[in-house]
Amino acid sequence: MKYNLSEVTELIRNRRTIYPEQYSTRKVQRDQIEMLLNNAIWAPTHGNTQPWRFTVFYSDESRESLADFMSALYLKNIPKAEQKDSKLIKLITRPKQASVVIAVSMKRDKTEKIREVEEIEAVACAIHNLALSATAYGIGYYWSTSKLIYTPEMNDFLELEEKDMCLGLVYLGYPSIEWPKQHRKPIEYVTNWK
Repeated sequence: MKYNLSEVTELIRNRRTIYPEQYSTRKVQRDQIEMLLNNAIWAPTHGNTQPWRFTVFYSDESRESLADFMSALYLKNIPKAEQKDSKLIKLITRPKQASVVIAVSMKRDKTEKIREVEEIEAVACAIHNLALSATAYGIGYYWSTSKLIYTPEMNDFLELEEKDMCLGLVYLGYPSIEWPKQHRKPIEYVTNWK
């Protein structure tokens, strides 16, 4: 066997969503973030278009700017009757509770030779590589896909072009809680053999 399958299996099965409210004040280091991003870019990519783009909010000021932008966008785009204080508070506090936030976006190939859905899938695979790498470091990870990220305002904020798309904000930080446990349905419930 080329790799230790039991370690790979354990890594995959221990990947968890850990929310920024559950992070400690311990900082994720820049070299760790670079390793996560370097692993992310080894995701499969049809036509080798490598459509992923990363905007790293690492400094306190940049995460504060993200919090200000997201909360203002929420107040602008969500009808007053549908706004929830709890949601607004999360948009304001989560970027500040995380050690780093990474906006992960899909850069649309100018030729559009690859279907958009395949480019999105490639970026999702990159995000999963990032998640597994964070898990290996013992870093908590939360992939947020609020509908606010799919707006022209978000593209402007991230300096993306019209056909590009932010696919999520990835929050990272060391957990202040015990690593969560989880389960999945047995494959018999989700598999059809022919």
